Amino acid sequence: MSGPGHSEPGRLEPGFSDLAGLPVARRLHWGRWLAAVLIVIALAYLVRAFAKGQIAWDVVAHFLTVPVILSGIWNTVLMAVLAMAVGIVLGIVVAIMRLSSNPVLISVAAGYAWLFRGTPLILQLLLWFNIALVFPVMGIPGIWTGKAVVIMTPFVSALLGLGLNQGAYTSEVIRAGIISVDAGQHDAARAIGMSRLHALRRIVLPQAMKVVLPPLGNEFIGMIKMTSLASVIQYPEVLHNAENIYYANSRVIELLIVAGFWYLLVVSILTPFQMLLERHFSRGTARPGA
Repeated sequence: MSGPGHSEPGRLEPGFSDLAGLPVARRLHWGRWLAAVLIVIALAYLVRAFAKGQIAWDVVAHFLTVPVILSGIWNTVLMAVLAMAVGIVLGIVVAIMRLSSNPVLISVAAGYAWLFRGTPLILQLLLWFNIALVFPVMGIPGIWTGKAVVIMTPFVSALLGLGLNQGAYTSEVIRAGIISVDAGQHDAARAIGMSRLHALRRIVLPQAMKVVLPPLGNEFIGMIKMTSLASVIQYPEVLHNAENIYYANSRVIELLIVAGFWYLLVVSILTPFQMLLERHFSRGTARPGA
């Protein structure tokens, strides 16, 4: 006998029905289908416009691998790597200054970040390229001096402009990474006799890398594209070289497509390396399935 509130196995309580045998009705997501159709139509329109427009694709194919474009790609990657290296070194130094207890260092670091983050990058590039109007002679008095107009080549001006600007942004990224490390790590390092800088180098920064690397990777990819601004000071990166070609043959769209193709290719190659670095530094902390 079954007690109150219990039923025999296989039997249903009064008022209930067995739903196992009923078909399951799928919900139709009309909004998704409509959005997908609209996207396909828009893409088809763009493909048709580029395919049947006045673009000479044979010109695009020809200029993809001409030496002047390939040298421009090399200059773009070289400048991005060097400027990012300068930015990372400056960023670490400025971040440490911002987190120090010295009010002078804090003020200098905050002023640097304020100045270079608050002015357009293209303005900074133009100022460095024309710095000879302010300092005709540069160098170390009594040791070495030279004319600024000779020293500040497009390469040097672009490196200073991009590197100093990147350092201001990188400093905030690194500072955020250092702050994200638990304060107990600092206390433990001091307890075993480590100096502040030693603890920062051996304990804090390695742990901060998993926070710092994703935005730094994005910053580097952005740097690849920001080198195009150096074309205003005649640095021969890929966009500048493409501009020189279309000034001569009037194939503007074709050469812009060539430059865009190479930017996309370089970024597509670098993105997997960024993911590998992130995975390396997040070992032991990654969530299951990540």
